[in-house]
Amino acid sequence: MDDRRLAVLFPGIGYHCDKPLLYYSAKLAKAAGYAVLPVPYAGFPEKVRGDGEKMRACLEIAWSQAEEMLSPVRWADCREILFIGKSIGTIVASKYAQERGLAVQSVLLTPLAETFPFVRGNAIAFHGTADPWAETGAILAACRERGIPLALTEGANHSLETGDVLRDLRTLETTMASIGAFLRRPTDCC
Repeated sequence: MDDRRLAVLFPGIGYHCDKPLLYYSAKLAKAAGYAVLPVPYAGFPEKVRGDGEKMRACLEIAWSQAEEMLSPVRWADCREILFIGKSIGTIVASKYAQERGLAVQSVLLTPLAETFPFVRGNAIAFHGTADPWAETGAILAACRERGIPLALTEGANHSLETGDVLRDLRTLETTMASIGAFLRRPTDCC
């Protein structure tokens, strides 16, 4: 493994790094030669969805914890940087890269609309059309505007799940295949 290739995992509010989308993304990154660094922030308020004040509090919590946990990283020593974010983690990851001027590849797992003003560079996104946290039209428009490939899963929620276990496993497999292909393609951004 080349230690100068670093993948950082930015989880969601209740979607931790041991849940399927992040767990298998981390395994793919390791298999591709990345060192993997999770950012396991915690301490969020409950019942956040639909509450703007609580959402802002969550962003502040995640941001401050990410800054602290990532402060020892010597970004200049990294040959390639991969940020894998889930939900609120897509905002934190994208904002972190933008504010530090980092050239990153980004995997945006069920991004929120607030993510896209910060996205720079090479990215891929995944969204479920029954996601109660993000409106499909807004995600489609933001990805189209920025040239970000978007994989839509019909009827899937914020975890890219539908309730049909076998279908959800196929979705997970398809999602991981897309992420694996994204990691293998040549990049000029990093």
